[in-house]
Amino acid sequence: MTTRRIARVLLDSPLPQLDRLFDYEIPDELAPEAREGVRVRVPLRAAGRIVDGFIVELDDEPAADRPLSELESVISPVPVLPRRLYDLARKVADRSAGSASDILRLVVPRRMVRAERSWQNAERAAAPEVQASTAEWAAAGLASFPGLEESLSRGARIALTAPTTPVTPGSPAPGWVGVLAAASAQLLAAGRSSILVVPDHRDLDQLEQGLIAHGLGEAVIRTDAAQSAPARYGAYLRVLEPTPSIVIGNRSAVYAPVHALGLVAVWDDGDPLLREPLSPGVHARDAALVRQEQEQFALIFAGFTRTTDVQRLVDIGWVEELRAARPAAPRVVLTPLREGETGTARVPSAAFTAAREAVRSGPVLVQVSRPGYAPVLACADCRHPARCRACGGSLQAGARGATPTCSACGRRAEGWTCASCGGTRFLLIGSGSRRTAEELGRAFPGVRVIVSDAEHQVLDVPAAPALVIATRGAEPRTAGGYRAVLLLDGERMLLADDLRIAEHCLRWWSNAAALAAPGAPVHLVGVAGTLGRALATWTQPAFARAELAERAELRMPPAVRVAALEGARPAVETALAAVRTDVPRLRAGDILGPVPLPATDSRDDNVRALVRCDYHDGPDVARSLRAALVASALRGRRSRTRGGSRATLRIRMDLPDLNLEIQQ
Repeated sequence: MTTRRIARVLLDSPLPQLDRLFDYEIPDELAPEAREGVRVRVPLRAAGRIVDGFIVELDDEPAADRPLSELESVISPVPVLPRRLYDLARKVADRSAGSASDILRLVVPRRMVRAERSWQNAERAAAPEVQASTAEWAAAGLASFPGLEESLSRGARIALTAPTTPVTPGSPAPGWVGVLAAASAQLLAAGRSSILVVPDHRDLDQLEQGLIAHGLGEAVIRTDAAQSAPARYGAYLRVLEPTPSIVIGNRSAVYAPVHALGLVAVWDDGDPLLREPLSPGVHARDAALVRQEQEQFALIFAGFTRTTDVQRLVDIGWVEELRAARPAAPRVVLTPLREGETGTARVPSAAFTAAREAVRSGPVLVQVSRPGYAPVLACADCRHPARCRACGGSLQAGARGATPTCSACGRRAEGWTCASCGGTRFLLIGSGSRRTAEELGRAFPGVRVIVSDAEHQVLDVPAAPALVIATRGAEPRTAGGYRAVLLLDGERMLLADDLRIAEHCLRWWSNAAALAAPGAPVHLVGVAGTLGRALATWTQPAFARAELAERAELRMPPAVRVAALEGARPAVETALAAVRTDVPRLRAGDILGPVPLPATDSRDDNVRALVRCDYHDGPDVARSLRAALVASALRGRRSRTRGGSRATLRIRMDLPDLNLEIQQ
């Protein structure tokens, strides 16, 4: 009996009903290039068009078994989708009720012909070698965390609090970079690859500079969304080479299909930049956990603080907690906001005195909550909030005397009058980074003032006297560390409408405090209680443990998993009914909603609902929601064919928190 060669192809399509492997016959002329992992074009008979895809499997079957369409063409003979990467994408997608093609779209860059030809014609570099001096340095660095070297060798899951050592002439990188570089060097010497995942380009720059400074530059492959398309594709092709490497990048780097993976390290997993905004919205931390279980390598979660997500894994014994042999912490001073009978002062005298003394010898960091000048305006006569006449958004001022603009639509409020009393004068409410710089500039005459915020971000400042006013997350680096750090607006930060705001604030303050020079004072203004004590005693894991216990009592994430459903009411209600049937173990109060969403021009009947579940029920919930999503897509396709409206359903698993607007 004659046989034919078939290819099982994953289509590059956002349609959930196409998230499976399709069989195609390989014509004889394409057989030499049709290998597993290559890009191909195939016909999609249902749509009558040609689509791209990847060959995942090859097989032989009897020629007369069934009619099959043939491959249209092989786009490139380079196998860019290793089977292990497909298996990872499939598993992550199933966990998050998403599509494997959506995951792979984030990982495998578009083909760039010139970059591919350049890579094909280039000589393959030999495996990078670790110099003896680098190996000695790495061993000494790992020894600062007892048990870390042994944990790396056996592929353990580790949570550790990073050292706060600043950049100095004797230490070319901050302490956290040194720990990750030492772990990577140790594994590189053993012929294993490492993947180091960080939130943004500033962390990426520090990491790259530190690895190069420690003699590991030849092994480094940087993958970054900010790279040009040819550079990113060229870096991906280097990752596919069968030699050990150190891949550094942002959230999607966690999927990099490196050779002989020995370590994945995720830095500061509480940063929201590590959560993918595109469907299916998987956090790099969760993808790393899925991959570690599949491929068995060492996994490190490192940061200056501890998220409740990682603390949950520590509490159940899934992740080990390692402590430094000689832990060092910043000198945090809890500074009351109210002093005597003078009322509220934004910078108390103790913090002001510390800044005045410290600025004589070097830079002083002042962290504030908001950018701009005056983030909120009110009527000077009646104190009612100043609103935009066009959209109702709040008005803000960019500078003293400047015409206010709307924070929502950006319109200038020319000739504004108060809708309540008819007043025309503004009252400035709150102080942004630029207003703070103006006020402190007057209090520190002759001292240079530097502002770093979202509009104008400064990466580094010299180790010379200066006042550095920065919003949270935009603090520049300085050699040797800041001579003093002032953390202002703590009470205002804690008022944010976010159920995780205490955890976020502790992370913002910890990251800023870690920039202080050894022994330099860090003044946390206006915050006391357990949150202030956690920062002052540098016991962030204990705070995360207490926070997690409270969340477990209320069945809030991360103690439970939460899925969000949005779309037309019939589609959402059908999906909820299916979940109740498929997962009977769900509690009565675990389905919240549906409630109406704000109306849009296109639809005014969209609703939202939440589904809570325990982790052991997560796979069943994800499977049920995925089936509902596919069914909704098929119904929508048939409805459009008959001229009806389009039924939509959107699903997002593992929300970081509940929406307070959802009620039973």
